[in-house]
Order: sequence, then C-alpha cells, then structure tokens
Amino acid sequence: MDQAAPNPALRRTVAIVGLLNVGYFGVEFAVALAIGSVALFADSIDFLEDASINLLIFLAIGWGALARARVGMVLAGLLLVPGLATLWTAWEKVWAPVAPDPLTLGLAGLGALAVNLTCATLLARYRSGSGSLARAAFLSARNDAVANVAIIAAGLVTAYVWASGWPDLIVGIAIAALNADAAHEVWEAAREEHRAAQA
Repeated sequence: MDQAAPNPALRRTVAIVGLLNVGYFGVEFAVALAIGSVALFADSIDFLEDASINLLIFLAIGWGALARARVGMVLAGLLLVPGLATLWTAWEKVWAPVAPDPLTLGLAGLGALAVNLTCATLLARYRSGSGSLARAAFLSARNDAVANVAIIAAGLVTAYVWASGWPDLIVGIAIAALNADAAHEVWEAAREEHRAAQA
C-alpha cells in the first residue's frame, strides 16, 4: 500500500486555515442572522465546510494513496453542502426579498475576503502536487475569495443602485454555483488518484 510521507508544513498550514475558518464562521453567521442576508448565510456555512475540509486533511496526511483518494471524494460531496443550503435559504427568501443592511453586508464581506485571501495565500503552494485533499482546500479558499468580492459588490449595489434583496439573492445563488464547480474538480482529481492507487 502506497504510504504518503507526512508533510509537517502542510499539516501546520491546514491547522491554521481551519482555525481561521471556524473563527469567521461564527462572525459571519451571526451577522447573516442579524441582517437577513442569504449571501452571508451561504458564505458562513461555507466557512464551516472549509474548516471541516482542513480538519480532514489534517487527519489524512500520511495515509495511503487509496485512503486519501477516498477522503477526496468525500470532500467533493462536502463542497456541495453550502450550495444546497444556499438554494434552500434563497427559495425561502425569494417570496419576500427584503434588502439586508448594505453597509453591514459589505463590511462582513470585506472581513471574509481578508480571511479567505489569507487562507488561499497559505494554501497556494500546495495546490498542485499535493493531491486532491490540498487541492480541495485551495479551491475552496479561492472560490470563497471570489464570492466575498461579489458580496461586497452586492452591498454597494443595494446601497447605491437597487435597494432590494435581489442583489443578495443573486450572489447567494452564484456562491452555490462556484461550490458545485469546485466539487466537480475535486471529484475528478480524487478519482484519478483512486485509479492510480489501484493500478
């Protein structure tokens, strides 16, 4: 059985990234509930999912190739969770699209962007050559940074162009689409690893 050499630097990095994600999950979830934002709700669940991904990577480093590939497939499924949660929340709000406070929305998005850019920077050196697990963590952080820019834009649009809940809803649905694409990429990488481990 192919046994990966433990990578202390990657392990340390995913521990830091996991803690950052847990911390900002609490902040963003509280703000999302306070202002009724679909986009912030989706993004906060995404922070929790990222923390789970990094915890699994922390535990799986040093496992055999087949076990790592299987964990990668599980992570592909986890990447879909925020998208499903977002669609459910959006469906509930679509009938009454009340605009969240744009300033609070934008500031929360800015804080999330700072956290995700930090995480993506830390993980960038492991995005290729470290397997589907590290790729999952990097893709998740990268996609989250893109989503955060969209959240900030939704706050600006709501404040200055269109005082409606629709910008927030649209961004929330876009976050779901980003996570679906990342899930597909991680699944393909894990499947290749699985085939290689069985060869």
